[in-house]
Amino acid sequence: MAQRYVRIQTPEGRIYYGLLQLSRSVQLLDAPPWLKGQPTERSLPPDSYKLLAPCAPSKIVAVGKNYTDHAAEMGTPVPSEPLLFLKPPSAAIAHGDAIAYPPQSQQVEYEGELALVIGDRCVQCGPEEAGAKIWGYTIANDVTARDLQKRDGQWTRAKGFDTFCPLGPWIVRELSPGSRLQTFLNDDPQPVQSALVDEMVFPPDVLVSYISQVMTLLPGDVVLTGTPRGVGPLAIGDRTRISIEGIGVLENTVKQRLP
Repeated sequence: MAQRYVRIQTPEGRIYYGLLQLSRSVQLLDAPPWLKGQPTERSLPPDSYKLLAPCAPSKIVAVGKNYTDHAAEMGTPVPSEPLLFLKPPSAAIAHGDAIAYPPQSQQVEYEGELALVIGDRCVQCGPEEAGAKIWGYTIANDVTARDLQKRDGQWTRAKGFDTFCPLGPWIVRELSPGSRLQTFLNDDPQPVQSALVDEMVFPPDVLVSYISQVMTLLPGDVVLTGTPRGVGPLAIGDRTRISIEGIGVLENTVKQRLP
């Protein structure tokens, strides 16, 4: 099994990066792993920590309509170049945390995605150099208030609510291009989304290169690579499970957002 890099919080509020062991204990690192953090002699036993989103990005850069079938289901052509938007870091939550359904929306939807974690400063990089700046891979849910997206004519509010970017449960360093991404709802064994990650229109190295021509990517930043066809509505009480072969499963339940 690939090494699984996590970010955790102790009951005292201390935050650490670490390596998750098969026993679910966590061997602590002395720094974030993309900043050359090294294992220490200290480990935390299971049930002595809370799993957090696996990184704390300065920004989350997302890509829209990066699967041909998803562009078609949205009634639009595939963009001729990557379509970028931002989600605020405050939207990020961990595996197991609740997605809060905002009262402003009547149509909140899931979008399962592969997420890239940047490991080194990346500015005006070509695709080959940009590919080397991708430190690892995790899973994301680009939760979207679809009615607000259509009403506003731009995507900031619809995709920017607190809790609208579940990330996790951990980061792995390598991923097969043929890995399958699937999204499941509740206990239904049939996925509502299913695609290979290499079906993207613009692959990860091209995306990171393109973004780096616009803005500097910093270590720990996250790039969401787009969702395949099959997006659909969420109701309060629903549970999403997004799996990517070689990474794991990101699971979150929807709750009502309190005033």
